[in-house]
Amino acid sequence: MTNYEQLLERIREAALLESTSEILTWDQETMMPPRGLEYRSRQLAQLARLSHEMATAPEIGDLLGEAESDASLDDGQKANVREIRRKYDKRVKVPAALVAEIAEVSSKAHAVWVKARQDSDFESFRPSLERLFELELQVAECIGVPDGGEPWDALADDYEAGLRAREIEPVFTSLRERLTSLLDKLLGGTPPDTAFRSVAVPIPDQKRLMRMVAGKLGFDFERGRLDVSTHPFTGGSHCNDVRITTRYNETDLLDALGGTVHETGHGLYEQGLPEAHIGTPLGEPVSFGIHESQSRLWENQVGRSRGFWKWLHPELPGYFGDAVAGFDLDTMYAAANAVEPSLIRVDADEATYNLHIMVRFELELAMFRRDLAIADVPDAWNQKMRDYLGIEVPDDRQGCLQDVHWSFGGFGYFPTYSLGNLYAAQFYETALAEIGDLEDQFAAGEFGALRQWLGEKIHRHGSRYRAGELCERVTGRPLDADALLRHLESKLTPIYQVG
Repeated sequence: MTNYEQLLERIREAALLESTSEILTWDQETMMPPRGLEYRSRQLAQLARLSHEMATAPEIGDLLGEAESDASLDDGQKANVREIRRKYDKRVKVPAALVAEIAEVSSKAHAVWVKARQDSDFESFRPSLERLFELELQVAECIGVPDGGEPWDALADDYEAGLRAREIEPVFTSLRERLTSLLDKLLGGTPPDTAFRSVAVPIPDQKRLMRMVAGKLGFDFERGRLDVSTHPFTGGSHCNDVRITTRYNETDLLDALGGTVHETGHGLYEQGLPEAHIGTPLGEPVSFGIHESQSRLWENQVGRSRGFWKWLHPELPGYFGDAVAGFDLDTMYAAANAVEPSLIRVDADEATYNLHIMVRFELELAMFRRDLAIADVPDAWNQKMRDYLGIEVPDDRQGCLQDVHWSFGGFGYFPTYSLGNLYAAQFYETALAEIGDLEDQFAAGEFGALRQWLGEKIHRHGSRYRAGELCERVTGRPLDADALLRHLESKLTPIYQVG
């Protein structure tokens, strides 16, 4: 066995434990009885400590050094070594005890967040958030601040390699200006009829529809599941065991539909990763921004397209009967693309979605820069929602408690959502140029050509290329916001009858 093969064997052993943790986490959010929490948190803590110890063993460092000097490795093998080195150098700086403590605290904090969100009570969640913040700050201190960076950057690097706060701040400022200008134009136009969004339809019937839609888009139920959770997410352990979830609203079918199509996009990416490389970087997503691009592309460029609704419209009466019979295609399509500043990120339309991301990103930076005390987060959140979206936040549930991410210490995560929107628009624009009649295919209920294109261009590579390089290889240019603005303007200005 070569040094490279020995290295992969050790990495895969650690990945086995990590994937077991992922299944336990999925179970906690979907199936676990409430009184199982205390023991579950200890299970996750132990698995986190053991997998961390395995992934940071000195032998791996030795094998890495030998593999890096092995001239016989091909480009894929070199990419594996490169990514293993990047993760190893960070992980060895973080004590196993700290990793285990974070796993235990976050498991408990998630349950506290669920209850606090239900009760709209930030104060009950604040001690957990303060503890997680301090633990994650310790991680950042262990890893070290990157050159010219700050502690937030050390955590964000886990989600998007090389992401720096001071680099993305001006990008977001420019994007915010362009989006608010578009928003002002749209809101000055003629709003569409949105009555379809308020139609009461039974949840059992919604569940049947969502399973059909996910399957039609290409999600393989022999290798995945669709379940229910408080906050829709995608989990699982490898490409042959992918768990997606959604949530249901009896009086808004688009809530479940948007969530299901979004998570199906994540699930298709996971199922499209190469089975031969399970447990290694070549079998893993390249970044959270690229991962989000897949979900947002399916949710927005596909699920909100006229072609998609032309296919779905005649299907709906078979699930909901007379409740939807009075709505024509144009009305449904326009309702699915209605623009209105709203409180909840996951329910936000395409024109306002990124403004929600900027709110949390800026609050996180303020927390890490010690400009904002955690106790003051609700007031700061509410003020930014007034400033950016012009709306009042009535309670914590619809404000700073709406998202799950802080409950597991996911600081540095949120900008990847906006990056995902930018990547999605650029990828789809390229796919449209290369494939051609995608709208006509969607109208016929055919989604395979796009799915195969994404699989060939993005999914099969795993982490062979970094996100920026992958974007340039696929689209021929660096990432920018132009494709997203073209997409929004071309679709939304006709709906709102503005020039």
